[in-house]
Amino acid sequence: LVPKNRTVDPTLLMESLFKLTDLESRVPLNLNVLSMGRVPRVMALNEVLSEWLAHRREVLERRSRHRLAAIERRLELLSGFLIAYLNLDEVIRIIREEDEPKQELMKAFELSDVQAEAILNMRLRSLRKLEELEIRKEFDSLSSEKAEIEELLGSESKQWAAVAWEIGDVRKSFSKETDLGRRRTTFADAPVADLEAIHQAMIEKEPITIVISEKAWIRGMKGHISDYSSLTFKDGDKLKIAFPGHTTDKLVIVTTGGKAYTIGADKLPGGRGHGEPLRLMVDMDNDQAVLTAFNHEPDRKLLIASNIGNGFVVSESDMVANTRKGKQIMNVSMPAETKICVPVSGDHVAVIGQNRKMLIFPLSQLPEMSRGKGVRLQRYKDGGVSDIRCFTLAEGLSWEDSAGRVHTRSAEELREWMGDRAQAGRTVPKGFPRSGKFS
Repeated sequence: LVPKNRTVDPTLLMESLFKLTDLESRVPLNLNVLSMGRVPRVMALNEVLSEWLAHRREVLERRSRHRLAAIERRLELLSGFLIAYLNLDEVIRIIREEDEPKQELMKAFELSDVQAEAILNMRLRSLRKLEELEIRKEFDSLSSEKAEIEELLGSESKQWAAVAWEIGDVRKSFSKETDLGRRRTTFADAPVADLEAIHQAMIEKEPITIVISEKAWIRGMKGHISDYSSLTFKDGDKLKIAFPGHTTDKLVIVTTGGKAYTIGADKLPGGRGHGEPLRLMVDMDNDQAVLTAFNHEPDRKLLIASNIGNGFVVSESDMVANTRKGKQIMNVSMPAETKICVPVSGDHVAVIGQNRKMLIFPLSQLPEMSRGKGVRLQRYKDGGVSDIRCFTLAEGLSWEDSAGRVHTRSAEELREWMGDRAQAGRTVPKGFPRSGKFS
């Protein structure tokens, strides 16, 4: 394989073809064939092979009968010639003296019309002794072949043995020892290619800004936009989330129903207008809304939690969906819904409840799952979870107030809120935002 463009890696191009085309895939086989050449029906593989063997036997019979008819016609002529040689003088006399030699020959020697015609058309040079010997030799050979064919047509076992011999002969002709059957290609170790590189190989990398509205309209605007206030939306709609990316990125979209959907950034509608409804691109239920969206990072882990306080850690690679239907990550049932999805970092987790109580516990107490309901993060008498943040205890816990000021509490100052998973926690520190959010 030689690419036209010198900048294209041949190995990467070949692996891309294997990944993105039917060069390397399983193809369903629908054996809808004509049974006995007449009746269409769907067959299993063993039925097709049985029909093919029956067809090979039928071909053998037809070929044998055709050859037998040809032999019988030739033997009829040869027997007439032999009669002529045995009565050569009388045959010559009849031909020279009789007005109707053909009728006289048929009457005198009990010949058929075909035999008499052949004798009359015989050349003089064919009357030599050597020609007679050749005719006798051919007659004996054809008689022996006729007997063998008649024996074959009269025995089903001999017919199947002949079919087996023919198939074996074909196999021998295409065996590895022959020039026709010898392998023309070689085996080698498959080259190692990064799947992400294959995905990006055929896409031109360009900067875009992904914009998703509250009513789940999505678009990809050219370039990286820093000021989102200039974005326009339909009446009654507003910005839900916006973040920079590239056309080669994969987008992971998480819904309140606990499902994750994957969309290639190169497939997003352009920035003109308001984009397209996300539900036209994925099969998202009408009672679900977009929780968050981000560029896919295979090595990253996320903490996902429901509004009632259950959660677990999930690898982002387990969230990638290959179909429009998406992938169920968190099992929730109404009225519960998925509420938080944040990156995992550090060694501790801080959970804030709607009752303005905070609990800090080690990250190791959370299980890592690919799907499930999760475990209890914090115990509530009323309400549910408000916000979650993963952090490194040695670096302290930070949050931002409504005025934009950053507050940080050290590990020693946070000791009062330290505990184990599923405890109630204590009232948030002084100065924590009234919104109940870390930022």
